[in-house]
Amino acid sequence: MARRRSDDKRQRILQAAVKVFAKKGYFAAKVSEIAKKADVADGTIYLYFKNKEDILVSLFDEVMAERMETVREELASVTGAPARLRAIAQHHLSAMGGNRDLAVVFQVELRQSTQFMERFTASWLQDYFGLVSEVIEDGIREGSLRTDLNRKVVTKAFFGALDEMVTSWIVGGKDYDLARLAGPVVDLFLRGASADRPAREPERALTTTARGGH
Repeated sequence: MARRRSDDKRQRILQAAVKVFAKKGYFAAKVSEIAKKADVADGTIYLYFKNKEDILVSLFDEVMAERMETVREELASVTGAPARLRAIAQHHLSAMGGNRDLAVVFQVELRQSTQFMERFTASWLQDYFGLVSEVIEDGIREGSLRTDLNRKVVTKAFFGALDEMVTSWIVGGKDYDLARLAGPVVDLFLRGASADRPAREPERALTTTARGGH
């Protein structure tokens, strides 16, 4: 029971940190403000974390560990690369769209430090890329994706599209369901923007007009 109370207090501190970091900014935030938000004494923070940086790193690690575990469990029951990519996108946007403060910390505050970004890239982002790359490889083997795809480019482009959707959602300040964009993003990713039969008449007309202008 004592350990459960200890774990609960630690989670309260992390949840309070999300709110304080999102509102004040990581660099301007004070440990005392996090303690006040968590309703604990200032010294209690240091029973669980070394400093403010350790709070942010722990928050990042725990959230990403939970998200990666959850999405892998979800993918276990999904067949086909297209459907699996939609599941990843849905989870990504739902997770960020369900907690604006957390999204602000991940999209804005975490990226203001080269040190944090290097840690992010070297650890959990590589795991995320690895998961997406696995799905891409499966799609190539099953014939649902092109065999000439550059895996690294495709993986980063997939993440980049979702990442930008979250950033735009934050910056725009509008309250819409971010997760609803998962389908359109993956559809664009899988099918591209080209029409099945490009319109050639306008192209010929443009050429004729250009010639007539000489």
